[in-house]
Amino acid sequence: MNDTVDKLVIFLAKRDGIDKLVKTFQYVSKLVHWHVEATHPDAAMRFKQWEVASGLSRKAFRTGRFLTGFNALRRGPGATPTLKVLAVLANAGEMVYFFFDHFLWLSRIGTLDAKLARRMSFISALGESFGYIFFIIADFIIMKEGLETERRLLISSKEDGSEDAKESTRKIRAERVMRLMAVAANVADLIIALADIEPNPFCNHAVTLGISGLVSAWAGWYRNWPS
Repeated sequence: MNDTVDKLVIFLAKRDGIDKLVKTFQYVSKLVHWHVEATHPDAAMRFKQWEVASGLSRKAFRTGRFLTGFNALRRGPGATPTLKVLAVLANAGEMVYFFFDHFLWLSRIGTLDAKLARRMSFISALGESFGYIFFIIADFIIMKEGLETERRLLISSKEDGSEDAKESTRKIRAERVMRLMAVAANVADLIIALADIEPNPFCNHAVTLGISGLVSAWAGWYRNWPS
């Protein structure tokens, strides 16, 4: 159970895994649509349909996802008072995002009034942005603490050549890479959310959204890939 195919099967069996795959489809098709819209309108329309279908599919996959934040808070919100407060704020925002995303999905597929879509999109994106800001702050705090611990361990390993100190240093560095991936994904998703909250030429440009979506998806692949 160690080869690439086994790992791919395990990854795609997870909800996060299939979400990242479909998210890649969604934003690749967005970029292709933008690129060929003027020269090949028929092909552009097909890629636009692929983008919309992928986006709606992802919302279906996220059914009940708002409970993830609740469970994270219930099981272990943080090691220090500061991290606990940040975890509450971050997960609260994410819970609002996923909860109202259900109604956005239902309104876009016609089960609920289509007029609700814009309002649900705004509330969902607002909660998403709120949550991502505090997730990013928490990750930077933890990385800063990791750097301080790493410095102490490096001094210790130079003095006594401890293998335990070297192993702890390797673990801290590996965790820092994971948290950098999380920051990259959260910043990318924050840009996408801002495009819904306050439409503007930069955030709403197809290239900005496409690249942000792919950064989010591929950083997620890296973080969730089985070791």
